[in-house]
Amino acid sequence: MLKLPKFVAAAVQGAPVFLDTPATIEKAVSLIREARANGADLIAFPEVFIPAYPYWSWITDPVTGGAWFDKLARAAIVEPGPEVEILRSAAREAGIHVVIGIKERSASSIGTLYNTLLTIGPDGTLLGKHRKLMPTWAEKLTWAPGDGAGLKVHDTAIGPLGALACGENTNTLARFTLLAQGELVHVASYISLPVAPPDYDMAEAIKLRAMAHSFEGKVFTIVSCSTVSEEIIAAMEGVVPDARARLQRKSSAFSGVIGPDGRVVGEPLIDEEGIVYAEIDLGRCIQPKQMHDIVGHYNRFDVFDLRVNRRRLEPISLTERAQTFDGDDAGLIEPAQPGAHSA
Repeated sequence: MLKLPKFVAAAVQGAPVFLDTPATIEKAVSLIREARANGADLIAFPEVFIPAYPYWSWITDPVTGGAWFDKLARAAIVEPGPEVEILRSAAREAGIHVVIGIKERSASSIGTLYNTLLTIGPDGTLLGKHRKLMPTWAEKLTWAPGDGAGLKVHDTAIGPLGALACGENTNTLARFTLLAQGELVHVASYISLPVAPPDYDMAEAIKLRAMAHSFEGKVFTIVSCSTVSEEIIAAMEGVVPDARARLQRKSSAFSGVIGPDGRVVGEPLIDEEGIVYAEIDLGRCIQPKQMHDIVGHYNRFDVFDLRVNRRRLEPISLTERAQTFDGDDAGLIEPAQPGAHSA
């Protein structure tokens, strides 16, 4: 018999301790504990929460921004690594699912960064690592494109769980890839973007994207968005004199939960720092799917064919030649080939 979970989700809306990785991890651990103390089984964090978002890429030129890229590269973390172990331990100690955005530094290059989402189970297991497929607009100055290796839905105690970062929540094929794997719980991580064009309402845009995914897929979407702190504004004022006016713009952050009917569950947060909580009942996904199930009966798979490359992209593929030593002979001998005969 089908048993669908009910649980409490928590969405963080807040700022990191700007470019201070240990302090931001400490803040994340504190929020994990707080969410669990308030009954949450899942906590979602913003995009690249650890350790910062590169706002300088939006407000200055690439050469000037290079000095800030240097700071970010030094503050970025690798996986596996000690910082990730702290997050895994916090999830295990609290017994809570964690989805958190990090700035991941490539293990093979100190100058290559990824916008990465980590999904951690309540036992501390790293369930998944997804690198954002494409940097958005000015973000191309900061991080490299990801790959399809992390486009996975994880079988968890709270249901099939998937996640995407910010703008890739507008990528129809990426979203369909998760839905087609049975996703029922979707985490969408975002950053506050007050430096958008004047007629662009970032908070409304975030909500709209989440509503679209939930309504199309008949799933729950948990949205977690960062905020722009006074600390960030002060730092960026050293880059351009009008940084404060550009970064204080309102209606730039939205965090909340969207139900499978495309409507907001509970009360969201706009701009203010805090944690949004909502009760989720995955049983609510059945009736909407009876009407339109785009990964099931409401599709034509004889007409449409989506293929996804989930191979992890690496800069090099190394193959070691098998070698053996013959007694005291220091020379290397190729192993005998099948069917070969000795003289």
